Amino acid sequence: MPRSRVPHALHVVSTETITPHLIRVWFAGDGFTAIAASAHTDAYVKLVFLQPGVDYPRPLDLGVVQEMFPPTAQPVLRTYTIQQVDVEKHRFAVDFVIHGDEGVAGPWATKAQPGDELPMMGPGGGYAPSTDADFHLLIGDETALPAISAALRAMPAAARGVVYAETGEASDEVTLPLPEGFEVHWVRRVGDDHSPLAEAVLSAPWPDGVVQVFAHGEAEVIMRRLRPYLRKERGVPAALASISGYWRHGRTEEGFRTWKRDLAAEDAAAPVG
Repeated sequence: MPRSRVPHALHVVSTETITPHLIRVWFAGDGFTAIAASAHTDAYVKLVFLQPGVDYPRPLDLGVVQEMFPPTAQPVLRTYTIQQVDVEKHRFAVDFVIHGDEGVAGPWATKAQPGDELPMMGPGGGYAPSTDADFHLLIGDETALPAISAALRAMPAAARGVVYAETGEASDEVTLPLPEGFEVHWVRRVGDDHSPLAEAVLSAPWPDGVVQVFAHGEAEVIMRRLRPYLRKERGVPAALASISGYWRHGRTEEGFRTWKRDLAAEDAAAPVG
């Protein structure tokens, strides 16, 4: 028997254009309670995009679909971080980065209308600001801005920190809910060159005290360039370091999962010390 995987049912409440390349979609549905209860500011969900024209079972069970349907009929899952939760209105927001007609999720968000349905798995998550940290270092590109925004909203009133945020254009900068003790540095990439984000962090003075780090975004930059610096050179312990790639150039999410598995195997095989 296939393992049951029944997604939550969501529907679109409204949409809004935040920047020329960013659309915010507000959702409601039976997954809201689990999302609202999450203690993680990087809470994420897997949105399930069904293949058009396929007669899926009702209720939808992804375990059954994976076992019984051919590859061409398999739904496409895309992972997105919750940008914010509106408890009063029982809704939550997901920000979609738009690259024209590329991909699955972006074009869907561009055309989304109130009432449109979309299944969801999750939520998951693993990071929240620590009250034991003296300083918070938040690093990411457009894909990390939802989690960074959520983290900033959850910061203690006296928290101090800095955000290093990368976008492709000045028009893609968003208003961040910065606490009084925070500042933000926007960096601009040129084409596919993501080095400005790493260079901005590597060239900055290191703060005093206990530092908690959240660094997510393009995997080559985050995992290859920044993780060794943060974990080894600066000695940020694992308990205070949320460091992960959200995506990688030239890879679909499926291909990116394979890259992450290869990277984990490479790390496991590396000599210690």
